[in-house]
Amino acid sequence: MLIEIKNLVKVFKMGDTELTVLKGISLNIDKGEFVAITGFSGSGKSTLMHLLGCLDIATSGEYFLDGINTSTANRDELARIRNQKIGFVFQKFHLLPDLTALDNVALPRLYAGIAEEQAREEAAKLLKLVSLENRMDHYPYQLSGGQQQRVAVARSLVNNPSIILADEPTGNLDTATGNTILEIFKELNTNHGVTIIIVTHEPSIAAKTKRIIELVDGNIISDRAGAL
Repeated sequence: MLIEIKNLVKVFKMGDTELTVLKGISLNIDKGEFVAITGFSGSGKSTLMHLLGCLDIATSGEYFLDGINTSTANRDELARIRNQKIGFVFQKFHLLPDLTALDNVALPRLYAGIAEEQAREEAAKLLKLVSLENRMDHYPYQLSGGQQQRVAVARSLVNNPSIILADEPTGNLDTATGNTILEIFKELNTNHGVTIIIVTHEPSIAAKTKRIIELVDGNIISDRAGAL
């Protein structure tokens, strides 16, 4: 089991007011799944994404990622889990403008203490995987939105994470380009066994995954198969 969530609750305090955003969620996700977490604004999906990404901790309940109980981890331990276990793809690409595509992808490996030559070699292989072998020396401003997102996907893979967590990854892209990104995720999942979780408010995007988990008011109301 890659992800095991038991009775997860998240409460935000705003002055004297408490807002319960997640209301006792339990959920399992196996290695190699391709999952969409969907729901309207205010459903709790962004809060759940932050918990899954170890960017926050729950008020109560437990979250095991790859056998590690993240619920009892401190900030340093959470940072280490993020770096080692999770690759992120965001709606905004978060590429460094002064670095080439190759160096943007290699950067996490350098932070991990890998020699520059090896890091760039690994980055080049991943850029080839997302069909950007002819754009490695281009800077973000020289790339289209879809190309920038493909660089971000390659970067998310560079530390060989247990899971790719994609937050509205097609939100800034036109429909055709968004479909290209989804095809890349499908390829990574089907042919390379990468576990992918997409957080999206768009039913049409969620439908293109293998499993759809729908949230309403902090509760899971549906867990069903997608179209894949």
